[in-house]
Amino acid sequence: MSTKRFEGKVVVVTGGASGIGKTTTERFLEEGARVAIIDISEEAGRKALSDMKCAQNDSLFVAGDVSKASDVKSAVDRVIERFGRIDVLFCNAGILVEGTVEEVTEAEWDRIMAVNVKGVFLMAKEVIPHMLKQGKGVIVNNASCSGLVGDREAIAYNASKAAVVVLTKCLALDYALNNIRANCVCPGEIETPMFLQEAATRGLSAEDHRKDISAYHPIGRLGKPKEVADAVLFLASDDSSFITGTAFSVDGGYTAQ
Repeated sequence: MSTKRFEGKVVVVTGGASGIGKTTTERFLEEGARVAIIDISEEAGRKALSDMKCAQNDSLFVAGDVSKASDVKSAVDRVIERFGRIDVLFCNAGILVEGTVEEVTEAEWDRIMAVNVKGVFLMAKEVIPHMLKQGKGVIVNNASCSGLVGDREAIAYNASKAAVVVLTKCLALDYALNNIRANCVCPGEIETPMFLQEAATRGLSAEDHRKDISAYHPIGRLGKPKEVADAVLFLASDDSSFITGTAFSVDGGYTAQ
């Protein structure tokens, strides 16, 4: 008898080609799920599935920009055509823009809001009708500890992630009686390509940036993608069946200070 928590379930992961998204995809596959990755980079998405050595009948890659309604609809339609249902949606796609209100351009503001916030809205808008037909479903959104507090020189990023936190709470309330749960994870600094991008933006080596950022976490280190992935799987599983509308911090104590 299988003990895999997601045996036969269909999971959609946006931004699944790298970092937290890729690791979470791997964890869902290990737990028996069939997984569809939606990512803006076709090359990275196909390589991710190749790296995981996925069985073709257990995985699907769809290239698409989550900030574009037509791309999202097309991607969800392909998942339904292939698998017939969507049990779990993990909205992970996101971008980073740093700077103060004086430094961030209008175009940068619009782009981060389009990907980080509108992307979550559009994915939920397309997926929830299928979950309603099924009579159940789970949504997990990737917010950030930066959506729970303020940070210096990160006004656009923090504002976008705060929006994801409240958007998640609204989804949870709107569909609580429809057997659809919605929660978000709020990671601290995790060793991902975005972490390296942040180091480069600040003109630091990865090691120097790691030392600087680690000091912000009471636990004294950065997080690992698997630690966030395991939190996502918990929130997506029946083990958390009485949890909805929560912002689940995975931040080494960052927001406890």
